[in-house]
Amino acid sequence: MFKALVIASLYNLSDEQLEFQIEDRRSFQRFIGLSDAKHAPDRNSFWLFRESLKALKLTETLFNEFNRQLDRAGLIARKGQLIDASFVKAPVQRNTPDENARIKAGETVEDWSASKRSQKDTDARWTKKGDKSYYGYKNHVNVDNAHKLVRKYTVTDASVHDSQALNGLLDSGNTS
Repeated sequence: MFKALVIASLYNLSDEQLEFQIEDRRSFQRFIGLSDAKHAPDRNSFWLFRESLKALKLTETLFNEFNRQLDRAGLIARKGQLIDASFVKAPVQRNTPDENARIKAGETVEDWSASKRSQKDTDARWTKKGDKSYYGYKNHVNVDNAHKLVRKYTVTDASVHDSQALNGLLDSGNTS
């Protein structure tokens, strides 16, 4: 399942597309260890696996182990690194100005029921790039130039400037 998520990340595939591509491509089947007789896991299985990794806080551990194995196999980038950030949109929250002020202050809005609180995304933030406004998060990513694999990443709310994540992303061993 983890190898399938690596494929999804490398090819920017949705869970639905991942299921289809694994069924369709023999190279993907070989990579994740499926024989001809087996079928790819369905899109819900990928989503549940990803959510389980998040709940168990294993995403970063597995990501680090994956990079350690790449390094051991000689896939160490030494030809530069690409740093970029991209927006991940979240559903816009329809809060009152008072609720927004309390959320930004880190307070819990007591007026909300438990079910309403579970529906609200209180971590996402607004930002503006050019003339366009975005609400959600940012993926800050370091990709090695030689192999085009993600080496480091961090996720922040959208209001965090790209430069704020730069020091945590740069690999000092891969720069002159």
